[in-house]
Amino acid sequence: MALFELTGESLTAISETSFDVEGIYERRDLQRHLKKNISVLAPDLMVIAEEYGDWVDSLRRVDLLCIDKDANLVVVEIKRTNDGGHMELQAIRYAAMLSTMTWKQLVEAHVAFLSAEGRPVETAEADILAFLHLESRDEEAFGKDVRIILASSNFSKEITMAVLWLNDHDLDIQCIRLKPYRLLDKILLDVQQIIPLPEAAEFQTQIRAKENAERVQKAERYDIRYQFWEELLSYAKTKTQLHATRRPGQYHWIGGTTGKAGVYINYVIRGDDAQVELYIDDHNEETNKARFEFFRSHADEINAKFGDGLIWEELPTKRACRIKYELQGGWRSDRSQWKTMQHNMVDSMIRLEAAFRPYINTLPL
Repeated sequence: MALFELTGESLTAISETSFDVEGIYERRDLQRHLKKNISVLAPDLMVIAEEYGDWVDSLRRVDLLCIDKDANLVVVEIKRTNDGGHMELQAIRYAAMLSTMTWKQLVEAHVAFLSAEGRPVETAEADILAFLHLESRDEEAFGKDVRIILASSNFSKEITMAVLWLNDHDLDIQCIRLKPYRLLDKILLDVQQIIPLPEAAEFQTQIRAKENAERVQKAERYDIRYQFWEELLSYAKTKTQLHATRRPGQYHWIGGTTGKAGVYINYVIRGDDAQVELYIDDHNEETNKARFEFFRSHADEINAKFGDGLIWEELPTKRACRIKYELQGGWRSDRSQWKTMQHNMVDSMIRLEAAFRPYINTLPL
């Protein structure tokens, strides 16, 4: 988008130029100016070091290493090219290497930076603490995340697509475009954050926070289910060989074979209830329905052998069919109740398999 000079008489486009044409270099010019005016890129930054590369077996250096108000490290990479090169890959490497940085190393980096600048070093740590509004160092709060800021004359489609994808996967990367213009004997610099769009940044942050909370909750649910299945299968092995070869998983069901392809006996656990089931799915709806009708033709005998409570579900909107028995209590139940629930599920599974076995063996389809 062009810039215009607005006067009382006219609206005149300002000529776009390039860093190359104007003889403006990355480190000598752009990095030097941004180092002294880091708020141009973001309002919450403090420069800790320039050309930082104090890590083992690497000659690579971070253009500007900063810290933000939340005590997160910030990698700032600067390019004067029109496509950004491979700066996102460089920045990710730097962020990974910096992820283990300690508070002591942070202070040492700032001392070295101040010394190279010819500035007093005695207050290096105090300056960092003041910026963070801390009275003393907080190792636990420091460096939990590493942000990335990419500043370039422009960005290739490959970079923008990569950054958008990475941000969707919980990285924090900003792309800031530095576009030069010439107005007579002056060089103007248009600084625009293009990813994420400033207008959408807060909304995206809220969405990401919600997704993170859901992801944590999902992970906790997976862990709890895994523990439940681990205990159930351990007990089941003492009572039956059904599911003896199965391993605990994180999902809501544990499948088992019956010796007949497409006919399964499964344990199912949900948040507040559980079930054992005979599940019919041979990837062919017609076969599944025919098998269900065969079993249902013997429903009186099967129900009598199992006992009351079997629920017969043809599932007309699905390819599969199911006969199930529901039990009280799920993975959200108090753990003191798990043992009783697991014993009831195993007992029900043994009775279910015994009730259906004669008809599974004689299944004509």
